[in-house]
Amino acid sequence: MPDGTSRFSKDGKPIFHFMGCSTFSEYTVIAEISAAKINPFSDLSKVCMLGCGVSTGWGAAINTCKVHFNSKVVVFGLGAVGLSVIQAAKMQGASKIVGVDINSKKFESAMKIGATECVNPTEITGDIKAHLLASEKWGYDFTFDCTGSVKVMRDALEVAHRGWGESCVIGVAASGHEIQTRPF
Repeated sequence: MPDGTSRFSKDGKPIFHFMGCSTFSEYTVIAEISAAKINPFSDLSKVCMLGCGVSTGWGAAINTCKVHFNSKVVVFGLGAVGLSVIQAAKMQGASKIVGVDINSKKFESAMKIGATECVNPTEITGDIKAHLLASEKWGYDFTFDCTGSVKVMRDALEVAHRGWGESCVIGVAASGHEIQTRPF
């Protein structure tokens, strides 16, 4: 909690929250607005994704950035949050959705749900920014960082379209890390 205390413990040992909340609990007390009723027959290993990954990625694309028809989008990080951004961008009618991840095994899933192409920065020659800007000279309408890496956050910001592009930082950087960039 902000005051350094914890509401949770196991065997008398405190368990600390991540970013002011905690979800790995057998029992907890929360505000009614924070609760969602789950069908008792649901597969909890799948439904748990709705708690953060899906709603965060989906909300960033639709509510925060308002991705629209014919948008060009880049999503850095293809975990649950990034894949949800892709799904939402596809639903909104984005014409180009590029998924970027250092794990190429994630590309098949990304393509199935809406990515139009995927790229692994470790498998290209040169810089990821130059690679992405080779096909979109002035940048992309919307870029999303779903990694928490300040270097990737910078890359996402710097491939957003000059003048009107929006870059949404969803990932959470490690304490004390800062983004450094040269603004246009």
